[in-house]
Amino acid sequence: MKAATSGSARRRTAPVFVALVGLYGLLLLPGLFFPAYLDSPLGLLAAIPYLSIYLFHALGLPGLLQHDGACGWGWCAPSLAGWVFLLLLWGGLAWLAARGLCSLLPPRD
Repeated sequence: MKAATSGSARRRTAPVFVALVGLYGLLLLPGLFFPAYLDSPLGLLAAIPYLSIYLFHALGLPGLLQHDGACGWGWCAPSLAGWVFLLLLWGGLAWLAARGLCSLLPPRD
């Protein structure tokens, strides 16, 4: 059995990445129709990327939340910079996961 070359692994990374993002979208989809789903363990698991913005704000990264996190009694929504940060961070992690999965798959002939 031949090891996967870096070229074949790179060609397969994009479809695996799209599949991972699609599965995450499917995990979020019931929350649109059943709001109580978001309180379930799967809903909380799906919310981790969104809620991580508050962790990074607490760690001191400025500009991630609207009004610098001072929203009174409510939770501040992410700012535009916060949304970009979340997309780059979790998109990059999903891309690395796709690369890792492709390196474990047998090569295509």
